[in-house]
Amino acid sequence: MTQSRSLEPDLVFAARLADAAWAAIRVHFRQLDGVDDKSGAGDTAAFDPVTEADRAAEAAMRDLVAAERPGDGVTGEEFDDTPSSTGYRWYFDPIDGTRAFVAGLPVWTTLIALVDPDGVPVIGVIDQPVVGERYLGWPGGARLDTHTGSHPIRVSDCEDLRRATIATTDPFIFTPSEQGAWNHLRATARITRYGLDAYGYARVAAGTIDLVAESGLKSWDVAALIPVVRGAGGLATDWRGNTPKLGGQIVCTSSQAVLDQALLALKRAAD
Repeated sequence: MTQSRSLEPDLVFAARLADAAWAAIRVHFRQLDGVDDKSGAGDTAAFDPVTEADRAAEAAMRDLVAAERPGDGVTGEEFDDTPSSTGYRWYFDPIDGTRAFVAGLPVWTTLIALVDPDGVPVIGVIDQPVVGERYLGWPGGARLDTHTGSHPIRVSDCEDLRRATIATTDPFIFTPSEQGAWNHLRATARITRYGLDAYGYARVAAGTIDLVAESGLKSWDVAALIPVVRGAGGLATDWRGNTPKLGGQIVCTSSQAVLDQALLALKRAAD
């Protein structure tokens, strides 16, 4: 039987992983020599960018896990899975929002998560080092670390979708039914923003965005978001209102009331 473990040392370790990723990334930000296409499709519609910064950052984090958490597994976007003997697994997206990174925009993030033996994300980090913001979440708490210190964060008190600020990264990647559901939310909400990738979820946790809904996500896109949003008092579900999978459709909100209103539309396009 796998034993549970104290999360405090892992929170400290997760911050060190984020530092290692940024050390590998910073020499490439706004100084890229080239961008590769992971899709192999050769057309702009399917273009899936990856840079040397993505690979270098994930390699740096994997090396640290191998050295200091050798029993833990790793799942990341750029390299193959490694096995876990502890039952715990780290999930890495070294640059979530590679399109923003390529464009030189500071809304990409490094995502780091620790998932327990039951498959539950228990630690999440959403790191935006260019603006100096690191969001960390764990069961029962979340905080924002900046150059001036650390402080707890909390979702907003919004309970009405009609006065909410909502976000999704790109509505054009939705299926037709998903786009219809999103259009309903957009027509109801007060403010709608695009292009934020995981940074949008960080701002849900910090109380300035009230809802983010997305689909087609991978495990490394999702795992870090859930502890940060939930730790700040928010909700994270799939589009049916159930426990989210590590991938696919997800909606994160500031309150049960906003979630219930959003699900009236989202359920019609749920997987």
